[in-house]
Amino acid sequence: MSAILQLTEQDLPDLRALYRSVAAVLRANGVRQWDRFYPNRFVIRGDLKRETAFGACDGNGRIVGAVVVDRRQTGRYSGLPWSDRAGEPACIHRLAVHPEHQGRGIGKRLLQFAEQRARETGGTSIRLDVYTGNPGAVELYRRAGYAEVGTIRFPLRKEPYLCMEKRL
Repeated sequence: MSAILQLTEQDLPDLRALYRSVAAVLRANGVRQWDRFYPNRFVIRGDLKRETAFGACDGNGRIVGAVVVDRRQTGRYSGLPWSDRAGEPACIHRLAVHPEHQGRGIGKRLLQFAEQRARETGGTSIRLDVYTGNPGAVELYRRAGYAEVGTIRFPLRKEPYLCMEKRL
């Protein structure tokens, strides 16, 4: 796997394909986290336009993993007892690894990259929410030292999302 690079609007078709592949496997495994409504092309295009999407590519230049690192937080975060109240929290969104490439440490590398990117841009912590119906993802963040802060709910999702934080 090559370096993790900032993705551009030219990467939109490949990034959408990555998310569709991941969503299909999640659904096949009974995880109703992503669907045809999310993440959609508008969300993905916004990440690319804001230059906050990063990807890991295979030897052929195909995107096999991606993560978004920014400062955008859902309003649902406002009532949670975050430990970093005075700093500059960054957020992780849409971390995904293509099903054919899972189990090779790509997710861990993307997470470490996101943490480093947050530090480099003045972040004092990282916040995220992870679908509780996706135990593999929850475990990834726990192993990486993220602390549980609380839960939030999103429309049309059966299970809540666990909000987690890591001080940088």
